[in-house]
Amino acid sequence: MLKKAIFAACAGFVLATPAFADEVTDALDAAKASYEAGDLNGTAAQVIAAGKAVQALQSKRLQALLPEAPSGWTREVDAEAANGMAMMGMAGTLISARYSDADGNGFTLTLTADSPLVASMAGMLGNAQMMQMMGKVTKVGGQDMLEQGTDLSALVGNRVLVQAQGMEPAAMIPVLEQLDFAKLAMFDR
Repeated sequence: MLKKAIFAACAGFVLATPAFADEVTDALDAAKASYEAGDLNGTAAQVIAAGKAVQALQSKRLQALLPEAPSGWTREVDAEAANGMAMMGMAGTLISARYSDADGNGFTLTLTADSPLVASMAGMLGNAQMMQMMGKVTKVGGQDMLEQGTDLSALVGNRVLVQAQGMEPAAMIPVLEQLDFAKLAMFDR
């Protein structure tokens, strides 16, 4: 029964994938071939490889939603941020960028999706009354954000945690207003 369930899941992934080859479809095809050959270890390894390839695609899509730096500012995307999360054993997708003005003052914008960290914050940032008790609530691009000193935080679509830290909110808000919160909630679709 378990073999049938694994085969059905792999077949569903293969049938649901686009008609072009990439790392995801290659790994799923290899998983299916391994499964058909009776190699469960190989099947499991290829399913994990497919999952990692999907996560890489999710990271690229999330990174594409980071706002550009305002005129006179710089933006440095931290490609290693996601590795740190993986090393801590946390699932999900994390993208981080540092925005700096001409004087070297800056803040960090972090987008964390589908992670236990997001789930742990949902009780606070997903509840308007709780946010009001924790600090000031500021509207940014139509999105409620919790303002606590030099930190702005929001939960978007119950799956993406947005955190801006390091400057006064008035300096960070113009960058955050460039975020497309609707797209952010569905970044991997």
